[in-house]
Amino acid sequence: MTLDDFYFLLTEAGQKWLADTAVTPITPQNHLQIAARLRQELPPAQAQAVLETVLLRQKAAVKFSRAERMFFTRAALEQASSEAVSGYRAERFRQAGCQRAADLGCGIGGDALVLATAAEVTGVEWDPLRLAMAQENVRVYGHGGRFHPLQADLQALTPFTADGVFFDPGRRDEQGRRFYSVHQYQPPLALVDRWREVAEYTAVKVSPGIHYDEIPPDAEIEFISLHGEVKEGVLWYDGFRTEAARRATLLPEGHTLTSNDLPEEETAVTSPKLYLYEPDGAVIRAHLVQALAWQLNATLLDAEIAYLTSDAAQDTPFARCFRLEDVLPFQLKRLRRYLQARNVGHVTIKKRGSPLDPDKLRQQLRLRGDRRIHRVLFLTQVKGEAAVLIGQEER
Repeated sequence: MTLDDFYFLLTEAGQKWLADTAVTPITPQNHLQIAARLRQELPPAQAQAVLETVLLRQKAAVKFSRAERMFFTRAALEQASSEAVSGYRAERFRQAGCQRAADLGCGIGGDALVLATAAEVTGVEWDPLRLAMAQENVRVYGHGGRFHPLQADLQALTPFTADGVFFDPGRRDEQGRRFYSVHQYQPPLALVDRWREVAEYTAVKVSPGIHYDEIPPDAEIEFISLHGEVKEGVLWYDGFRTEAARRATLLPEGHTLTSNDLPEEETAVTSPKLYLYEPDGAVIRAHLVQALAWQLNATLLDAEIAYLTSDAAQDTPFARCFRLEDVLPFQLKRLRRYLQARNVGHVTIKKRGSPLDPDKLRQQLRLRGDRRIHRVLFLTQVKGEAAVLIGQEER
């Protein structure tokens, strides 16, 4: 999509085409038919812009409450944070009293549209199309007057005064492949050091898979999950940094566990008890499994595996709880007989510390039982030995 195509979408005619095309959800079954109709009525570039925008709005509905009026590029939508995550971050800017914020690498405005509720936001972006989309998207959320677009190369831009800085570097190459090192980010993470000289509060969005040896020693790292799925990491510098070095936050409720919650003694490793706890991925990434173990009075199944076990079932937002029925040394034939004897027709297979392929194992089990009878299989290690734990989730 070009800027001219985008500006067409903003016209009265473009808005009507978007509205008419969105009446019927686009599916694999009707996609070609809708595309053909658009190409009969519009120039090819405009037809593609309408089709792509409607498709991306459908996809964006899981991230944004006003997606049906927003504008996206496919790559920018993939990198954009969910509105719930952006809102959580923006609240920290609000609590810090930031009145002027710089959104570096603002993309299509996924963070600016919420950050603008707390501060006047200068959105810096090199891509003029993304910047134009950002301005429109912030306007859709009612804060267009508080967003100030600036097209610039962040590598060459001289830092300007701001109370708070949010930096969202690119984490994929032009082919969409992920960067796994902060040194590959575009621009690289080190860029933020120049901005920290002019801003009291600085935050950087990073991959949740960031290598621990690449986490700056003067930053607090927070891993954020949304509805049980780890979405991203955030580095909090300077005025934002708390006494905790690491933090796991679960949205939308906002439950938080920090390195300050870690016990003084190492968590014991024991045989499986009545219940197994599967910690949220954010807890695992923040290396806070032992903090959770202390809260639950639980132990580890293995010193290297993030499964906990306890004789009591406790409600916790930080883990899913399963009642264990049996623990077996892993042997395929024995496991198959076990499930057949109980008429199990459906299994969920989880693995941690096991080389086995769950899909291949599911085929090898050759289940013929009642599909209504379900078990959860944990392929893991118990005190260093391969094992399968069998249970059901506590509701």
